[in-house]
Amino acid sequence: MELMEYTIPDLDSISRQLMSLERPKKAKMLVVDDEPDNLDLLYRTFRRDFQVLKAESGVRALELLAQEGEVAVIISDQRMPEMKGTEFLSRTVPEFPDTVRIILTGFTDVEDLVEAINSGQVYKYITKPWDPDELKAVVQRAAETYDLLKQRTEELNRSQAQMALLATIVRVAQDANSVAATLNPLAESFGRSFSADGAILQLVDRSAQGSYGSGNASWLAEDDLVKEAIATQKMQVAVNIPADPNLAAQAHYASQDIQAHVVVPVIWGTEVLAILSLSWHKPATLRQDELVLLHLSAQQVSLVLTCNAYGRSLVLA
Repeated sequence: MELMEYTIPDLDSISRQLMSLERPKKAKMLVVDDEPDNLDLLYRTFRRDFQVLKAESGVRALELLAQEGEVAVIISDQRMPEMKGTEFLSRTVPEFPDTVRIILTGFTDVEDLVEAINSGQVYKYITKPWDPDELKAVVQRAAETYDLLKQRTEELNRSQAQMALLATIVRVAQDANSVAATLNPLAESFGRSFSADGAILQLVDRSAQGSYGSGNASWLAEDDLVKEAIATQKMQVAVNIPADPNLAAQAHYASQDIQAHVVVPVIWGTEVLAILSLSWHKPATLRQDELVLLHLSAQQVSLVLTCNAYGRSLVLA
């Protein structure tokens, strides 16, 4: 059997695309205090380094989180009407486990604070009146802790998705009794693994296709990235289509609401067997290692396709 040559496109050019989407943004912080002066002081203290959200009560803070989503750090006063700070913070844990929580207290409420800290609901408490430099240092460490937690969570999720993808490829290779039967489960697995809004796996002769999510192959034949992928046998990446005049001018991207598109040729020997298309409704945030994984995993699909098309003896020979 002839060994496949894994051809990765110019990673330098892809890196430039990815870097254009990775400009650092201010992390979000939520400050909660029923005293307007304290709330304004906290806002002024951190507005240069964070995108600061303000709430005058725990109830309002929960509403803000429902609207804005996860924040890196929450600073909450303890003694507030309607809801104590520790009670409010405890309610944020199930949905936002990585958020780092700091509580401000102007009195001694040892039982509440010790219980909150021991249960992991509070990272640190600061007594009022606080020292600005101390508070800034605590918040800086809290933000670094949040970044580390997010990184570990993302690595775990990525590892689980990769294992699920490889397991699906193996299962389909073993169980499917025809080429057509392999396409839908493979498209779905790739789509889920890379959090795509749409995924299409289509044979180059267009005799069969599989899709996931908003994937619709009717426009693929007219797509410049698909044509280039087949002609060059190289993966094509567009992480921000609205910023590319040539691609943005293609009507199908607007009609399908596609803002990022990756096309991977599935190759056996020197022949392109199929095209794997992944699309997103917003600019993509893929990393280089994810693109390499995508490319290599897609090439394993060629084993599945040839196995079902020509018999297992071809793959094992």
